[in-house]
Amino acid sequence: MQVIRSLDSEDLERFSDGSIVTIGNFDGLHLGHRMLLDDVLKQARAAGLPAVVMCFEPTPLEFFSPQSPPARLMRFSEKRKALEEYGIDVFCCLDFDVQMRSGSPDWFIQEVLVKLLNVKGLITGDQFRFGKDRAGDVEDLQKAGEKYGFQVRGMASLESDGTTVSSTRIRNALSSGNLQRAAELLGQNYRMSGEVIHGNHLGRRLGFPTANIDPDRIHVALVGIFAVRVTGLGDDTLEGVAAIGTRPTVGGTKMLLEVHIFDFDEDIYGREIEVEFVEKIRDELNFPDIDALIEHIGNDVAAARKILANLAGS
Repeated sequence: MQVIRSLDSEDLERFSDGSIVTIGNFDGLHLGHRMLLDDVLKQARAAGLPAVVMCFEPTPLEFFSPQSPPARLMRFSEKRKALEEYGIDVFCCLDFDVQMRSGSPDWFIQEVLVKLLNVKGLITGDQFRFGKDRAGDVEDLQKAGEKYGFQVRGMASLESDGTTVSSTRIRNALSSGNLQRAAELLGQNYRMSGEVIHGNHLGRRLGFPTANIDPDRIHVALVGIFAVRVTGLGDDTLEGVAAIGTRPTVGGTKMLLEVHIFDFDEDIYGREIEVEFVEKIRDELNFPDIDALIEHIGNDVAAARKILANLAGS
């Protein structure tokens, strides 16, 4: 999959005949996103053109509210990997900066869609807005398509149980501990991935060694203790218990994902792993002392083993 990060990209030969494009945040790649991607891939393959997903970094909401944006479901690298696995040909992720924020709808159409991507087909959600002050909409795109020679389709949002499938609903489900509902909207259990980094080795000293991952986002969508599955360390899916939070009992302040993998004792620093959140066990708590923490970790391990064993036997 080709990745484009700039309007000045020189590697644009594959767009000489045009492209089929969709635009959005695609945070989490939920079922509604997948509906869009399926349509883009179908049209692109039929036309013999590259399928392009366009996003922005930072997201527009992060640009306008840098201190209090919504929790990210996916980091850039997670989104890139997921789109590549889905079969997308080009991930066009442009900087959302002052120029992008202040550009008129006409500027965006001409400079980004026509000049950069040579768009021949554009598929968006029917509520898509773009340009300065979100002044552009699907109707404006359709008028531009008549002028520049590209087709536009605005797709209605996907619904599940009478509600719109959206990243916001997934964030709400995760933050409330309703992992089952989040999985229904995502089409799979929620996952986070990252490189295993060195910590302070407290878990090993307490008898529960952990693989630590920096979530690398302003806010995380879920906090607490969870039964998890881990992939990326060979062919087998491993099981464990994970804590994501600031570790208040030991005076922690930075958000960290710590995973204790059952019956596993290998050096995996620098390895990339994916953590699948299966079920929430409890909220993060501030214990009075280390002994109380150790006792609760033992209880969490037992609870996670039971949850995962029950699922395996069902």
